[in-house]
Amino acid sequence: MKAKIRELAQKYLPEMTAFLRDMIRIPSESCQEEGVIKRIQAEMEKVGIDEVTIDPMGNIIGRIGSGRHLIAMDAHIDTVGIGERDHWHVDPYVGKEDETTIFGRGASDQEGGMASMVYAGKIIKDLHLEDDYTLWVTGTVQEEDCDGLCWQYIIEEDRLRPEFVVITEPTSCRIYRGHRGRMEIKVTTSGTSCHGSAPERGENAIFKMAPILQELESLNDRLITDAFLGKGTLTVSEIFSGSPSRCAVADQCWISIDRRLTDGETYLSAIAEIEALPSVQKANAKVELYDYARPSWTGLVYPSQAYFPTWALPESHPVCQTLIDSYKELFEKEPVVDKWTFSTNAVSIMGRYGIPCIGFGPGHEDQAHAPNERTWKAELVEAAAMYALIPTQYLKSIHESNKGEKS
Repeated sequence: MKAKIRELAQKYLPEMTAFLRDMIRIPSESCQEEGVIKRIQAEMEKVGIDEVTIDPMGNIIGRIGSGRHLIAMDAHIDTVGIGERDHWHVDPYVGKEDETTIFGRGASDQEGGMASMVYAGKIIKDLHLEDDYTLWVTGTVQEEDCDGLCWQYIIEEDRLRPEFVVITEPTSCRIYRGHRGRMEIKVTTSGTSCHGSAPERGENAIFKMAPILQELESLNDRLITDAFLGKGTLTVSEIFSGSPSRCAVADQCWISIDRRLTDGETYLSAIAEIEALPSVQKANAKVELYDYARPSWTGLVYPSQAYFPTWALPESHPVCQTLIDSYKELFEKEPVVDKWTFSTNAVSIMGRYGIPCIGFGPGHEDQAHAPNERTWKAELVEAAAMYALIPTQYLKSIHESNKGEKS
């Protein structure tokens, strides 16, 4: 079976390449994904996926099989913008390809994973690998804006709760079993405005923010470290101010903090650390989480706080072992098992809801959000083969586990 899976994955590379290049050609920033969702729908129907639906939020969900064991594989299909156009050597929405590589916005992050998943579905259908499982292939929206929001909706509103989820974000075809969480924190100082010619009459909110910035930089150095996930971090990503005019003292100043949470940290502890800073207390600054409430491309608003929990799956977990066994079966070598630096939809799936997640995807992390983004054709093939085998391997592991318990 493994040879046939590899053979078909290689055979379908031209179709995967064409499909991925079509997705790249359709701009699909967060909340503007309608065009690419419709393109994915057409490809899912073309390859014979059993049922294809688009939920009220705009996520596309393809079903293969109707067995008892529910498995999901997820790719977010929104992208970030292109940034400074002059930094691109190719048109980001046309891209290009050569013998080994495909260029364009979304190639690695993260539409390559979608191309491989859809053709894994075709391999499953071609080889009649359907068994006592139902495989859900999800193309999810708004991840770049609010990681995991799409899966909050899928779990709470669509009532889809799989036994585990394969996250197809780029891993260089390694197996990733966790990553740090994150928060988007707002710190606000307030002052009193007056005419800029006599600043002593007022109280400048920007000046009150200055020592807070210095203490935040020092706080970053003191944050804890986890042996697997690494160190918690923070950085100030934005600064804003409010004033009646450029000839007045600022009466408002606020900053955004990108806070990465390692194992052992919570949103409460992260907020408390900032509130305890002497400069924050002296300024009577307000520390709070950002809220997210942008409408999806369908117009649906599903509000959430900008908190994205940490998660890590033990290497000994049956789901992690399923992927390790699948990789060794297909490629006859040991996989690399590691973690992401960035964040994924698993912050909700496992971080909020405790559903096991595991990562395996084509493309490289360092291509995410970068100019001249690219992915590699060989990795599309490897990923498609893995996705086709994983459900069968999972059932095999369950059967062997049950047999061991009975004996």
